[in-house]
Amino acid sequence: MTIQINSQFDSGNIDVIDGSANGPIKLAIRKDASSEFFQWFYFSVSGLSGKQCDVEIINAAQSSYAKGWEGYDVVTSHDRHHWYRTPSKYDGQTLSWSIDTDTDVMWFAYFAPYTLDQHADLIAAAACAPGVEYQSLGLTHQGRTVDYLKVSALSTESSNDPVNRARQQLWVIARQHPGESMAEWWMEGWLDRLLDEEDATSRALRQLADIHVIPNMNPDGSYLGHLRTNALGVNLNREWEAPSLERSPEVYLAKHKMTETGIDLALDVHGDEALPYNFIAGTEGIPAWNEQRDSQLIAFKRTWSTLNPDFQMVHGYPRTPAGQANLSVCSSQLAHTFGCLAMTLEMPFKDTADTPRALAGWSPERSMRLGASFVDMAYLALSDRLLP
Repeated sequence: MTIQINSQFDSGNIDVIDGSANGPIKLAIRKDASSEFFQWFYFSVSGLSGKQCDVEIINAAQSSYAKGWEGYDVVTSHDRHHWYRTPSKYDGQTLSWSIDTDTDVMWFAYFAPYTLDQHADLIAAAACAPGVEYQSLGLTHQGRTVDYLKVSALSTESSNDPVNRARQQLWVIARQHPGESMAEWWMEGWLDRLLDEEDATSRALRQLADIHVIPNMNPDGSYLGHLRTNALGVNLNREWEAPSLERSPEVYLAKHKMTETGIDLALDVHGDEALPYNFIAGTEGIPAWNEQRDSQLIAFKRTWSTLNPDFQMVHGYPRTPAGQANLSVCSSQLAHTFGCLAMTLEMPFKDTADTPRALAGWSPERSMRLGASFVDMAYLALSDRLLP
């Protein structure tokens, strides 16, 4: 059987430069459409059984975040359900690894994919749960739906809040950058726990707040195997100041819905190519930032690092100087417009340096557990119980 390389499927991305069995398999990652961004790959190799071969991604050094390959091991699966790491090497030009297997076909990816089929299953399961409303906010450039879920209190629950406060509004969105697939694994863990009727904290959170969720902000880019942009080559996380239906319908539709509901707390879930940590990027540079908001952000990060050691608050992006926030970025725009605590969560494509798991690295399972722990975080934040 000859070796075949294929990426013509949901979320696939690779170009074959040389697929012969006489030397290393030479591959190149495709750029996002109408864009210079590229880093995401996902493909299969068949005809492997009993053979040993080497794989090289020859344009790794020209990718969007070349430092992301340093200390990175490629994500691998025999069945597309269980993913593990194959050791890889980056020599400053090429990312390479070796295959030696008894199976006929293997899949390789930058991170474990979360396909649109998986997304459809996630939406269908959540939409059937008690206290959940589904809405299509509208269509993307290629005609895919922007799926939205509103999670409210269970009808069997009665309020025990002696203050009888107005319901708060929590927004959680993910995958503006489609290649950051760990963000939707995070969403699956978050929704699984949030919709668990036997979980006391989830029920308490749903008593406090209406919860608005967009698990995948960029379905076109996800299907096309993009790293960072929608079908038009637009980076959605630079569109929040003035989105349009022509360039960024995904952001336009989401922001319109946010304006309807208001926001008290918001989280935008992402992945970072280079840093081997889970961390929060805050909105310190917005015009109205003050000591009270800074204390709230620090308390949020401190509490999460206490509840889940996979999250930490030492490493991350530099603080933005006062008044220099980029208001076209989602979290800064939301914090500025709604006066709320809005944050960006970043997860690694590699392993976590502080809490490593060598076989899997940062994985779908760990992403889901971090998502599940956000139930505790949202409840503590909205009930004013963060650690001082």
